[in-house]
Amino acid sequence: MDTEAGLGSLPYVPGTGRPVPEAEPGLVERWRSQGGELVELLTQVRERLGGIAAFRLGPTPTVLVTDPHAVQHVLARHPERYVKRSHRARLLIGDGVLSATGAAWKQQRRLLQGQFTGTGMRRYEQRITEAARTTAERWAGYARTGQTLDVGQEMRRFALDSIWRSLTGHPLDDETERQLAAVAAVAAALPTLPADVSDARDAVAADLARIDAVALHAIEAARSGAAGPDGPGLLQVLIDAATEHPEYTDQLIRDELVTLLVAGHETTATTLTWLYLLLDRYPAAREQALAAGGEGSPQRRQGIQALVHETLRFYPSAWILPRYATEDDTLGGYAIEAGTDVLICPYLTHRDSELWPAPEDFDPRRFITPDGRPAHPGAYLPFGIGPRACLGMQFALRESTVLLERLLPAHTLAFQSTPTKAAYGITVRPDGPTPATLEPQLT
Repeated sequence: MDTEAGLGSLPYVPGTGRPVPEAEPGLVERWRSQGGELVELLTQVRERLGGIAAFRLGPTPTVLVTDPHAVQHVLARHPERYVKRSHRARLLIGDGVLSATGAAWKQQRRLLQGQFTGTGMRRYEQRITEAARTTAERWAGYARTGQTLDVGQEMRRFALDSIWRSLTGHPLDDETERQLAAVAAVAAALPTLPADVSDARDAVAADLARIDAVALHAIEAARSGAAGPDGPGLLQVLIDAATEHPEYTDQLIRDELVTLLVAGHETTATTLTWLYLLLDRYPAAREQALAAGGEGSPQRRQGIQALVHETLRFYPSAWILPRYATEDDTLGGYAIEAGTDVLICPYLTHRDSELWPAPEDFDPRRFITPDGRPAHPGAYLPFGIGPRACLGMQFALRESTVLLERLLPAHTLAFQSTPTKAAYGITVRPDGPTPATLEPQLT
């Protein structure tokens, strides 16, 4: 028997439990007629029905899960009962580790996992530091000339440089950056592409061709032994794997490379952009982080990491996590039938006032103050939890911290305009440009 604390506190008995409360059809119809974002519907469903609730966009109900105990049940305790069916980005990332399932996913995950923890991460420390130094020098130039920069573009450039150095050993050059802009273009287009796979592929064919060309060139260069100034990168690990695992064809290596590019730069760039937009509204948070300790001190680093964590609470890297029930289950006392679509929504869990006091306030002290944040692992999951949690979590946190340690003391941003809303795709990103100038600091 698997008894879980929390909502319901009932023993697991397959196929038993109360029916999941379901939103009335009128709620969904009003949402459709208003052309709202999915997050708006999910917010209304949760507010009316609680942390486990159902709604219908088609003939069968979808179950929304935001209660932290239920989140942990689905993602961490019983991932074999709630699986991924098809990743929204498969068109872009193919059979990379994000979209792979079953035995293939286990093999791919095992190969990559060691690269992003402990010793593996230390291999990329210097590459991240060099990317941050390059960005800091560029920003110093902007400050001297008064040039306007776009914060989102700058953060994408930094994050792409970090992951490109880590993958290939080479710093990001201008031509590669131009070609890899296609990655962000396809990622942004995914929510609006036609449902038919062939039609969707045709709609972004030119961008996919550019991505494939960059990937092929990088693979050929690594295979020929043309290591970059920092030595071979993670791409070499994938190429070497082919000698023992024939499933690592050039196509799979391409898919893993593109997966790492997408996961390794788009989410970090978006988080850093949101962070600066939030600091524009809450400038005292920057001062608190810098005042926590001197340059290079553990206290300052902790303060800066708290800024990142609070930004991720507002805008988690994975704002929604779709799953599919493979068997009957009982979730928090409610019956879940096999075949049910389940949506985990960290975005809403992170804004639950029963878990997070004053959730709409940007307050990084939650992540420093004892008992400032909920202890339950299902209450804060910007990178997911359980066996399919994001592999690159430590990489993303490290590169964000390293960059901010350089930029925050040196400059504040004066935005010329800010986006008025968010766009909900693979990530939650600012829906518009972020032009700003830099104001040098004397601290």
